[in-house]
Amino acid sequence: MTETPRPIEVLLVEDDPGDVLLTREAFEDNKVGNNLNVVNDGEEAMAFLRREEPYTDAPRPDLMLLDLNLPRKDGREVLQEIKDDAVLRTIPIVVLTTSEADEDILRSYNLHANAYVTKPVDFDQFIQVVRQIDDFFVTVVKLPGRSDRP
Repeated sequence: MTETPRPIEVLLVEDDPGDVLLTREAFEDNKVGNNLNVVNDGEEAMAFLRREEPYTDAPRPDLMLLDLNLPRKDGREVLQEIKDDAVLRTIPIVVLTTSEADEDILRSYNLHANAYVTKPVDFDQFIQVVRQIDDFFVTVVKLPGRSDRP
């Protein structure tokens, strides 16, 4: 008998309700077993990761999808804080943003983002991109602390 693997915990840090809805739909259509947790700004993201109120029972994300342009604390600051933290730095982070600016791409990789993806404006393409991210990080990539995955 094989043990059923635990669901992948994904943290989406996104302030646009439409993009949250599209991402949730893409995950639900693509993989039944993944948990998508959502926070709306950088301050909430750090509270979630550090399990501070109101996120004291938050799961540790296996993967984080991070928008750059966020209220209160932007994605660049969040990325910097995570990668500077010895406990959090192993969480794979995909920057998922509307920015195509070379300086944002370069800065994200300099801050050790694992991938940089520009959000397509087309609905179907957006869904496809999120599914590809999900497929790659859930099916192909070996995630830290995930011996139950390929």
